[in-house]
Amino acid sequence: MAATSTPFASFRSWKQRLNWIRPGSIRLRTIRLRHVLLGVVATLGLGWALAAITLLALRWIDPPTTAVQIERRLQSLLHGPPYHKHCRFLPINQISPELQHAVVAAEDARFYQHHGFDWHEIQIAAEDDLEGTRSRGASTITQQLVKNLFFGTGRSYLRKGAEFVLVPVAELVLGKRRILELYLNVVEWGPGVYGADAAAHYHYRASARSLDRDQAARLAAILPSPLRRRPARMTRYSALIQERMHQMGW
Repeated sequence: MAATSTPFASFRSWKQRLNWIRPGSIRLRTIRLRHVLLGVVATLGLGWALAAITLLALRWIDPPTTAVQIERRLQSLLHGPPYHKHCRFLPINQISPELQHAVVAAEDARFYQHHGFDWHEIQIAAEDDLEGTRSRGASTITQQLVKNLFFGTGRSYLRKGAEFVLVPVAELVLGKRRILELYLNVVEWGPGVYGADAAAHYHYRASARSLDRDQAARLAAILPSPLRRRPARMTRYSALIQERMHQMGW
């Protein structure tokens, strides 16, 4: 007599087939996922290593361009208006001490005390975020330099993570004086205007060495939004910066 097929037998047969197929399929997917993750980790590690080597080189070599400058050129090509870059690197001893002090007072008052991150300001910013009253950032000059050099003006958690692992490297290999020198020479101070020398000539028709206290404070005041702000309109904020400079002993 021929064997009759029952639903239970059919189910058992399919179960046996699935048990034969599943382990290999799962194993294959696991291997593929592992390869993808290893590729991602290797890519991130290589990117970090290249950025770290670049930072080490910047201890002696002045950067020919930055991510922000490249971003502005691409924006000009895609949307206009024409892009004209103004930038000349100066040793820090050729930049007015008033400007050095004004930038530190305005952007990172604990610059000489922290090691790349101002945890006090980060805590204040986080509390303001929770209350919905945030009115200032917590980025240090070192963080802003790393962002300027490698990441441009975009914001993302990925960029923040990359910045987080590069800032200690910058502090270690560059030191405070070189960090400030690089920042003052690459930061954006107007449309196509980068660095203290170009800023002094663009806004005051003067040299970076000759900037006085008021001019320095006004230039520092436009750093948070250099494409929109103008030094002549920064009377109240520049006065506040000068008061901070006085409190810091400058």
